Amino acid sequence: MFDLIILFSRYLFLLYIVLFLWQAIVYIAYEQGGYLGSPSHAIAMQKGLIVWFHITAFLILSYESGKFFFNMETLAVGVAGLAFLLLSMMLLDKFYYEGCPLIWTGMLFLLDMSLIMLQRLEPMLAVKQLIWMALGIAIMLFIPFILRMIPRFEVFEYVYIIVSYALILSTLLFGTSKYGSVNWLKIGPITFQPSEIVKFLFIFYLSSVFRKRVELKELLITGTLSAGIVLLLVLQKDLGSALIFFMTYMVMLYISTSNEILFFAGMGAASAAATLAYHLFSHVRVRVAAWRNPWADIDGGGYQILNSLFAITTWGLLGSGLTKGMPNTVPVVESDFIFAAICEEMGILFGMGIVCLYIMLFFRGILVVIRCQRRYYSLLAAGVITMFAFQAFLIIGGVIKLIPLTGVTLPFVSYGGSSVLVSIMMIGLLQWVNVYCEQHEAGYQNTIEQNAESAEWNEWDGDDFHE
Repeated sequence: MFDLIILFSRYLFLLYIVLFLWQAIVYIAYEQGGYLGSPSHAIAMQKGLIVWFHITAFLILSYESGKFFFNMETLAVGVAGLAFLLLSMMLLDKFYYEGCPLIWTGMLFLLDMSLIMLQRLEPMLAVKQLIWMALGIAIMLFIPFILRMIPRFEVFEYVYIIVSYALILSTLLFGTSKYGSVNWLKIGPITFQPSEIVKFLFIFYLSSVFRKRVELKELLITGTLSAGIVLLLVLQKDLGSALIFFMTYMVMLYISTSNEILFFAGMGAASAAATLAYHLFSHVRVRVAAWRNPWADIDGGGYQILNSLFAITTWGLLGSGLTKGMPNTVPVVESDFIFAAICEEMGILFGMGIVCLYIMLFFRGILVVIRCQRRYYSLLAAGVITMFAFQAFLIIGGVIKLIPLTGVTLPFVSYGGSSVLVSIMMIGLLQWVNVYCEQHEAGYQNTIEQNAESAEWNEWDGDDFHE
C-alpha cells in the first residue's frame, strides 16, 4: 500500500512544481498588462504549494513501512523545516515588502528541495543545512540596515579586492584538501570555502570600479587583479569557481563598456589559457577525458558521470519515487550530483521544472538590472545574477554530461554551509537593489529628464551625473 502511495506521489510532486511555475506566469502576465489571475493570489498559491510540497515529502520520508510508524526524528526535522519556511515568508514580507515576490518564492522552493533531498540522503546533513539556512536568512535581514549605515560603500573598491586576496591566499597557506581541491579552511569544527565569501566581495569590487568611466590604466589594473584571483583558484584546482569568477568579470566588463573587441579578446585569451591548462594540469585532462568518453575509464574518472547518467535516465520521466531510488551510489551526491538524485527519485520532468525555476530567477534578476536607474546598483544586481546563472549552468551541465564537470554546488540545493549562506545573502543584495531602486525611481527619472534638457550627459557614477 505504501509503495502505491509513493508511486502516486510522483504525480503529486510534478503537479506541485507545474502549478508553482504556472502561478509565476500568472504574476508576470499581470505585470505585462495581461490578466490570467490575481497576482497576490498567485504568490499566495506559490507559498501554499511550498508548504504542501514540504509536508508531503516529509510524511513519505518519515514513514517506516515495516513498522507502520513514523520516525520521530525525521518528523522533528520536517516540523523545524516547516517552521523555517513559514517564519521566512513572514519576515521577508516584512523586511523586503517591496522586493520581487517571485524571487523569494523561487528561493524558498529550492531551499526546501535541498532540505528534502538531504534528509533523504544523509539526515545529519539536513540538520546542518537547516541551521545554515536559518543563519543565512537572519543575516540577510540585516543587509538593508548595514548598507544604510555605510553612506558610500562603493568607494571601498580596494578594500574589497585586498580582503578577497587575503581569503584566497589563506587557503594556500592554511587550507585543507577536500575532493581534490585545496580550497577549504577549517576553524574548529567549522569547515568553509573562502571562495564563496570572495564571490560577494568580488561583485562589490567590480561594481565599484565599473560604476564610472574606466580608462585604460584602470582597466589594466582591474583586469590584472581579477586575473590574479582566477589564477589562484586554478592553482587550488577549483576550476569551477575560477570559471565563474572569470565569466562574471567578462559580463560586467561588457555591460560597463559595451566594447565587443574587449569581450571577444578576453574570451579568446580564456580559450588559450584553457588549452594551456589542459596540457599543464593532469586533473584537467582527466576531467576532459571523462567527459569525452566516460566508458573508457568506468572504474576511475568516468565513474561519477556514468552513475549520474544512470540515475537520471533509469526511472524515466516520473522517477522511481521518493525513497525508492539508489542516489547514494553516486559519489559526492549531496553536493556535486544532487541534481541527479532529484531526477532519479522525482523524475526528469520534475528536474526540468527545477531548471525552469532557475531560469525564472535569472530573468527576474535581469529585470531588476534593467529597471534600476543607478549604474552602481544595476551592476551589483548584474554581478549577482551572472554568478548564479553560470554556477547553475556549470553544475547542471556537468551532471548531464553537456560540459566537463567542474565540481561547483547547485545554488540553494547542494549541501554546503558557506555556499547556501552566501547564496542567500546575494539574493538579499539583489532584492535590496530592487527595493532601493523602486523607492528612488521617480526621483532619478526626474533628474534624468532635467539633465537631458540642460546638457547631454555621458556618465553616471552611482550618485551624480557628470556633464
